[in-house]
Amino acid sequence: MSAQIPVRWTDPEQQELEERVAAAELAWLTMDVDVRTLRVEIDNFALIHHQLLGPLYARLDELDALVAEAVAARTGDPEDLRQAHEARRRVDELPDLDALFDTFREQSGADGEDAPPPPAAPARVRPGRDAQRVYRELVRRAHPDLSTDPDEQERRAAFLIRVNEAYAYGDTAALEALATEWSTAPEAAPALDSPDRLGWLRRRLEWLTGRIGELAAEQVRLERTAMGELLALAPQDPDQLLAELAEQLLAKAADQQAELERLLGTAPVGDNGGADHDAQENQTMFAQIPSIDAASVPADAALLDVREQDEWDAGHVDGALHIPIGQVVARIGELPDEKLYVLCRVGGRSAQVVQYLVQNGRDAVNVDGGMFAWDGAGRPMVGGAGQDAFVL
Repeated sequence: MSAQIPVRWTDPEQQELEERVAAAELAWLTMDVDVRTLRVEIDNFALIHHQLLGPLYARLDELDALVAEAVAARTGDPEDLRQAHEARRRVDELPDLDALFDTFREQSGADGEDAPPPPAAPARVRPGRDAQRVYRELVRRAHPDLSTDPDEQERRAAFLIRVNEAYAYGDTAALEALATEWSTAPEAAPALDSPDRLGWLRRRLEWLTGRIGELAAEQVRLERTAMGELLALAPQDPDQLLAELAEQLLAKAADQQAELERLLGTAPVGDNGGADHDAQENQTMFAQIPSIDAASVPADAALLDVREQDEWDAGHVDGALHIPIGQVVARIGELPDEKLYVLCRVGGRSAQVVQYLVQNGRDAVNVDGGMFAWDGAGRPMVGGAGQDAFVL
């Protein structure tokens, strides 16, 4: 009679928790990658959108003001005069519309000639599937919550800073190198047969559930931003979307010009108060947003951080003013009068704020690369609640 091999007893509650935690980890990692990817894409799309289309929107505002002023001059109606004053208050003087059309025709080759090469567009980061796969695996293996030892948690958090930076730039090679580096690192979670395992599983499941809820809320918030809704119209081909928007704006500008010419008779349009026409022709409607690299920002500069609260809490520049991008307009009175250096995560949201501030007569500069570039340049940061600082 052969000896019976004893069957190892497994706690049914622990087995169920193991399965629930594994499922929650998969859902969390998938959503985390999706949200981070969405944030990167929106940041970069916003930067390119404002660099290429911002001058067109500004020119339309200028034409709206000219039309309103022409109407007010004809009628003398107090309400028309008020509307003209409000329209003029919103805009600055801009180059002649003809120069804008010439610039666009040159870029599109509308005259049948070979178009000159357009200025290089800012690099748009869109992490690929390989980058997402390696990133997901690294987060799963190296997350600080997998350890209960404070020193090990600190080591893991420092490692994930490097992982997040590589992912933000879509650097698959760097992520794979980090994966190789981590492959020899010990896992600090309690062993399957450890008496601490059950309690750790409960805490882990509670944390995962909360984090999934936070990520879901962040995804909805990002999708409902103006740039998020715009990007959703053509997520696979944003360049074509920008081209179509440019055509629509140019068509609208042409309609406004025709309306203004009708109101003014045969008077030439767009001389902007008698400014020299040749000088205006030499101006470009595609001027770059004022910017500076992180390493060159003066130590005593006035910094404005426009990221969200969780990003600020993870790591920020000590002494910077924190106003999330959605609150800048309402809280513009809190900004100091001196030159402002504006920061976000990678430079997209801050570029929007800089454009708004400059159009409102403020001296503002975008910090290229945002907090990732700041951290990469070795500039000092602090974390919230005494924690070690990192870029979220």
